[in-house]
Amino acid sequence: MKSDHVPFPPWIRKGLSTGVQYHKTEDLLGRMEIDTICRQANCPNQSECWTKGTATVLILGTLCTRNCPFCSVSHGIPEHPDSDEPRRIAELSRELGLQYLVITSVDRDDLPDGGASQFRDVVAACRKTNPSMRFELLVPDFRNIQEEALEILDPVRPFIFGHNLETVPELYAVARPGGEYARSLRLLSMARKRWPEIPIKTSLMLGLGETEDQVRQVLIDLRTIGCDRLCLGQYLKPTKHSLPVKKFIHPDDFAKWRDEAKAMGFNWILSEPFARSSYHAEEPSHF
Repeated sequence: MKSDHVPFPPWIRKGLSTGVQYHKTEDLLGRMEIDTICRQANCPNQSECWTKGTATVLILGTLCTRNCPFCSVSHGIPEHPDSDEPRRIAELSRELGLQYLVITSVDRDDLPDGGASQFRDVVAACRKTNPSMRFELLVPDFRNIQEEALEILDPVRPFIFGHNLETVPELYAVARPGGEYARSLRLLSMARKRWPEIPIKTSLMLGLGETEDQVRQVLIDLRTIGCDRLCLGQYLKPTKHSLPVKKFIHPDDFAKWRDEAKAMGFNWILSEPFARSSYHAEEPSHF
């Protein structure tokens, strides 16, 4: 039987470093019962970010109402949103002295607002602790309630609004069966029209079997609707049950995509093998 395993190339290596700040972050997250996408998604950048005292908080639980085969987050029936979660995250941000916080969530198709009010409440609670704190929201697609969800988020501007397309539309049936490319693109477009002054961001995984022409068309679609921040990273199989890696993209090719995206007009681009949605997110510009 032919194996679908693609050998790891030499550039897919990530050093593990821990220290006082790493353990402080780990201890606080555990003590305050706050989840992170760093851990839930087996992010290769976890030790680097935690050592710097940064983390991407995962709100609304660790059980997703969808079951995308590229993702390691568990699928199931989630519990009711935790009303104390915003307070705990605000306390975490105070303890770590955070000036920039990325907030994301599992898909919550079971909630009437898709979880939008929890995003709002976390931002509001953190601002009470630190009014100058900056935020990046990495939201789900808010299926069937996109307009309502954006209305709920409106009072806690400013923030960077992010929603990940994840892959090209031709691979949605394989990689993201619970999503729709047109729906995700529409959400980004709606956010741009509602908040013309706010950066709009998305991310794509490369190495799932997409073609260069397919990726290029996605970038064209994104610029057409006004998306201005882009993250391109290598897909890495997070669990043995996840989709296999079809190809490891060379760092030189990521550099070419960065240059092409810059020429298209994206004003913030992170394009490298270990790039992830919230990696270096706090940097005001990135090329």
